[in-house]
Amino acid sequence: MKKLCALVLFSGLAACSSMYYATMEKFGYQKRDLLVERVQEAREAQGEAKQQIQTTFEAFQGLTGFQGGELEGQYKKFKSLHESCSSRATAVKDRIAGVEKVSNDMFREWGQEIEQIQNPNLRAQSEKMKGDTERRYQGLITTMKGAEQRMAPVLSAFNDQVLFLKHNLNAAAISSLQSEATKIQSDVAGLIADMQKSIEEADQFLASLPKQSE
Repeated sequence: MKKLCALVLFSGLAACSSMYYATMEKFGYQKRDLLVERVQEAREAQGEAKQQIQTTFEAFQGLTGFQGGELEGQYKKFKSLHESCSSRATAVKDRIAGVEKVSNDMFREWGQEIEQIQNPNLRAQSEKMKGDTERRYQGLITTMKGAEQRMAPVLSAFNDQVLFLKHNLNAAAISSLQSEATKIQSDVAGLIADMQKSIEEADQFLASLPKQSE
């Protein structure tokens, strides 16, 4: 499905959202299916970013305790990891934006369709399902965006260290970063905990959605 979505989106970048959804519906994919996929993609992106940040910080910790050898090689490794972190962070932001776009469209369409239901009992049931789902979704997106926003100061701290190392590539400068590593550690730990919470909430949200019959 992901390849199909990418193909359709790529072939119609200039088309409006309604055309995109209409095209996807021809292939049997409703907004609910697209939302599930976007949440899954955002969850995967956060998991990858969490791992990359952990790996980058561990490399930085190792660099501060470096006791000789080829410092240039160690610097390049840390710089490369930092760049990967930045790419992961961008992917997380993009995935979350995709979740918000589809969810907004889905809930708007859901509300419009509820207004068309004439049976009071069925209409009330649909309104309740919509309200419950929106509440769960709001909890999810708030957690996702909160974790995503905490990435910025950590990435900024990593960038500072990359530039400092570039300008002061010697053993004395490396050892002086040990105190900085301690300061960054709490931020990294908090960020990783937030991202794990976001991943878990994504799992809970997906599990809460009613399963469609085959």
